[in-house]
Amino acid sequence: MTPNADGRIELALSGGCACCAVDAAPTHLTIERADAAAADPVRHATEFGVEGMTCGNCVRHVAEELGAVHGVDSVDVELVAGGVSTVTVRSSAPVDAAVIAAAVAEAGYEVAAR
Repeated sequence: MTPNADGRIELALSGGCACCAVDAAPTHLTIERADAAAADPVRHATEFGVEGMTCGNCVRHVAEELGAVHGVDSVDVELVAGGVSTVTVRSSAPVDAAVIAAAVAEAGYEVAAR
């Protein structure tokens, strides 16, 4: 694997499901603001599970909603179709768990109980 111009490695694995009718949607997605790491080297990582995602389109919806949360610098989603997917949110300061849960709910999914 080779990093792209900004140093990130992105995997786009094909997969599809009846809910989105997309055959080549990613099942692993990383969204990062271009200036996030340079602006503040101190980053917090919050990892949690999300239930209900079945395809790359689901991953995209969750990543976009979380990426829009104030203070979030990057979102990384590892899809486990039919199970609990792992989501990592990186930020320059801690992000409230209720705000994360609300963003996930806005995307149509829910944070898994741990």
